[in-house]
Amino acid sequence: PQPRQAIRAADGHYEYLCIGAGSGGIASARRAAQYGAKAAVVEKARLGGTCVNVGCVPKKVMFMTASMMEMMHDSSGYGYHDVQYKFDWPTIKKNRDDYVLRLNGIYERNLGNSEVDTLEGEASFVGPKEVKVGDKTYTADHILIAVGGTPAMPEFPGAELAINSDGFFELEDQPKRAVVIGGGYIAVELAGVLQALGTEVTLVVRGERPLKNFDDIICETLAEEMEKAGMKVHCSTEVSEAIKEGDVMTVKLSDGTVLENVDCLLAATGRKPLVEPLALDKAGVKLSDKGYISVDDYQQTNVEGVYAVGDVTGKIELTPVAIAAGRKLSDRLFDGQSEAKLDYNLVPTVVFSHPPIGTVGLTEKEAIAQYGEDDVKVYSAKFINMYHAVTERKTRTAMKLVCVKSEDERVVGLHILGIAADEILQGFGVAMKMGATKKDFDSCVAIHPTAGEELVTMR
Repeated sequence: PQPRQAIRAADGHYEYLCIGAGSGGIASARRAAQYGAKAAVVEKARLGGTCVNVGCVPKKVMFMTASMMEMMHDSSGYGYHDVQYKFDWPTIKKNRDDYVLRLNGIYERNLGNSEVDTLEGEASFVGPKEVKVGDKTYTADHILIAVGGTPAMPEFPGAELAINSDGFFELEDQPKRAVVIGGGYIAVELAGVLQALGTEVTLVVRGERPLKNFDDIICETLAEEMEKAGMKVHCSTEVSEAIKEGDVMTVKLSDGTVLENVDCLLAATGRKPLVEPLALDKAGVKLSDKGYISVDDYQQTNVEGVYAVGDVTGKIELTPVAIAAGRKLSDRLFDGQSEAKLDYNLVPTVVFSHPPIGTVGLTEKEAIAQYGEDDVKVYSAKFINMYHAVTERKTRTAMKLVCVKSEDERVVGLHILGIAADEILQGFGVAMKMGATKKDFDSCVAIHPTAGEELVTMR
């Protein structure tokens, strides 16, 4: 209720103060409030953080937009002839932005319903248990840092002409010819969206291939699918210069390639922790060599009563990880669950590429490094999804199970690329957390006809 919030805010002291009202901060603050703690979140921008505003949510909307375009191209095989459609970028931008605004409102109402105060402004430490927000200073028994990260930009002459992943969601019109810099999941996802919607895309990857840390079956199949879709991929090179020429750019690569008439240069070269405004030195909080906030298994920093979760810690930079870690922290601090902590092993993750990727656990190479080549057994399959039975366009599905022989072939890695990989993965993630073996997989009767059945019928 508003009167109570006003009284509590005027007090200036909280049991729990969360800096950053993204997914992790909000989840942790609300969980603390459920246990009766007097809690607040500090936020300088829109509620929901990266995920809601310029990350997972609008990205997934654009992935589905692009997937719909692919389905329209495929529709003639299903008997739909003379289908009339015209894609309009401003329409989806408005609808997507309106959806994000609704989510901002839902977050605001949820915080209010949980009786968590929202303090608007930029937070900076004054001391270990003291935080300044605007012209007011607040104290707290426990302070959580959950400020997330921000896009890192490459350096080259003309780099100021590039937009980052945040800027992608500000584009008012669809680019005609785009150059995307980066080989990680953000670059792969946004390049895939643009390509599927009809933009001519060139992906520039400094490493040997995109998604180099993923299993080989994923990387290799994705590279094949990108090429089939018409995307140009330049690996082992980087942008050396960008030159503005009227309404377009010329982009030069270090291998001598020159890309002309580029109207969108998008840098998706990773992210960095957003720690600069926090004045962490005033609190004595230590950073790692890479600039992340150092925490132990319980999210505790080197300063008693100061914690950190999410991207700012540099662990597994995924929204559900920040949420889970934040809730576990509140369980420990405010509900007496002294051993509550997040298990960072076997965390499932999805890349919304075209086709999408789902992966959990060790790659084949990681398993061999950990258990030895003689103790690792791999099952894999490649096939065409039944969706393509009557379509001219075909995309491949690739799957792999990585098992440890000496542990009854316990499944320690599962990797999928293909239609619906994002929806298939979750249940198998549960099975792997429970220690499922290949025999357990085989004992489950297949659901036919589906792509997922391949995971329980591999030989």
